[in-house]
Amino acid sequence: MLTEYESVMKAAGDPTRARILKLLEAGELCVCDMIEVLGLGQSTVSGHLAVLREAGLVKDRKEGRWAYYSLAERVKGRYASPLLALLFNWLDDDARVRADRRRLNSLRASRDRKGCD
Repeated sequence: MLTEYESVMKAAGDPTRARILKLLEAGELCVCDMIEVLGLGQSTVSGHLAVLREAGLVKDRKEGRWAYYSLAERVKGRYASPLLALLFNWLDDDARVRADRRRLNSLRASRDRKGCD
């Protein structure tokens, strides 16, 4: 049980992974959108997403060549769900989280299509 707790806390405790979780509060995102908003490389973002998925905090689905992620609805274990509930009310006043949301909103507004090119 301590291992499960550690996995969830380490996953959410990293600042970049916390930013990803906060972005996903807005709904499902393509990895390419996260790359653009966070200004990180594909392998870096994918690595963070793998840690979050392993901890049971996010889920993924494939559509063609694109991978989409969202917050896990049915979380595994006993720690992921309460953590996601707490995180929902945290970090909203953080400058980086606010900037990420602005970039995401701008990105979404500039697109009139679905998916990434």
